[in-house]
Amino acid sequence: MKRILVPTDFSAQAENALKVAAQLANRFNGEVFLLHMLELPLQLVDPVSGSGTQNLPEALFFMKLAKNKFKKLIDAPFLEGIKVHDIVQFHQAFDGIMEVSKEHNCDLIVMGSHGSSGLKEVFIGSNTEKVVRNSTIPVLVIKNEHEEFDINSFVFATDCDLEHKHTLNKAIQFANKINAHLHLVYINTANNFKTSIEATQSLNDFVKGADLHHHSLNVYNDVTVEKGILNFAKGINAGLIGISTHGRKGLAHFFNGSISEDLVNHANQPVVTFKI
Repeated sequence: MKRILVPTDFSAQAENALKVAAQLANRFNGEVFLLHMLELPLQLVDPVSGSGTQNLPEALFFMKLAKNKFKKLIDAPFLEGIKVHDIVQFHQAFDGIMEVSKEHNCDLIVMGSHGSSGLKEVFIGSNTEKVVRNSTIPVLVIKNEHEEFDINSFVFATDCDLEHKHTLNKAIQFANKINAHLHLVYINTANNFKTSIEATQSLNDFVKGADLHHHSLNVYNDVTVEKGILNFAKGINAGLIGISTHGRKGLAHFFNGSISEDLVNHANQPVVTFKI
């Protein structure tokens, strides 16, 4: 977590994400790349399109406005002592986030969301959802303000697919970095039922050879995968939920249909995703 990208629209939710990113940057001696995308009409920024030249002052006005907001934000006390790179680009947000993360070799993206009441509009079908599904680096979605981002219990839900074992390694690395106890959980449902012995064996096979230390293996029964993850996390008072994403195909194997939407929509905890 040396190079952390934080997209911002200067909302309170984006600031919550920035505060968490600042804590991580402080902890790991990292730096923050603060990105604002100006999604302006093409004619404002592209003189070739025809009328762009006469609208250039308007585009520069929006750029200056963003820079002023950046200055106020960067002067915030919680960013004191942290190296912050302010980036303003004229681009479609999702494309811009992906490009900037690659250009600056970022190893984590931290994004804010509006919580369960407004998350469906902001997260599902939004730039955040696109980033979560397509990012090759972990994405940490923050829903609330965290005065101290101190995670003791980290739930990582898995379908125990051995082809996805590399995501387990990513979750282990993340848990080790934040010094959290890792709770691996397999959610057993009637639609995809396994006996306790079978489910436990699947978990043991999945973690075989992994460098695990502070962890637990859990089989949890519930009516749906989403409810199982949420209920298990609530039961152990987890501070963070982790899941694997499958790019354009949706979330990994048993995370199908609307599970990804419902899980992140209803989780009170931050959610971190790892690309399969």
